[in-house]
Amino acid sequence: MTASAYIDGIRAKIGHDLLLLPSVAALIHDGRGRLLLQRKGGSQGWSLPAGGIEPGETPIEALRREVLEETGMTFGEADLVSVLGGAGFRYRYPNGDHVEYTVAVFRCRSAQPSQSVIDPETQELKYFAEADMPPLAQPYPKAILFQ
Repeated sequence: MTASAYIDGIRAKIGHDLLLLPSVAALIHDGRGRLLLQRKGGSQGWSLPAGGIEPGETPIEALRREVLEETGMTFGEADLVSVLGGAGFRYRYPNGDHVEYTVAVFRCRSAQPSQSVIDPETQELKYFAEADMPPLAQPYPKAILFQ
């Protein structure tokens, strides 16, 4: 996780204690209906392209920024599919930071490559069919992934 200056400021006050984080995640499918997943370094495994919402940023602005940074893609419209959270979306990072994400999940339409990936944590991007899905780092319900 690359922390923003905002999160760093909060962490300076609360240490590694639980922090609730508003975030966004992208459902991006190719022409064959396969879902784009991102593999990050370390033990984080596979996930949807996702990230935190910065102060003053709308969820759609955060989604566009995160998708561009993590995949090098831009997209046309996005539809809200679900808002997820709770104990299942808690995670403890290797440095000890404890977080719980509240995730607005959007289906992105007309996603197109724009530039190379900016996020140094991205190890691999790959499209998966529903039958070939690897385990995900967060418990996204399979029902929303391939609607």
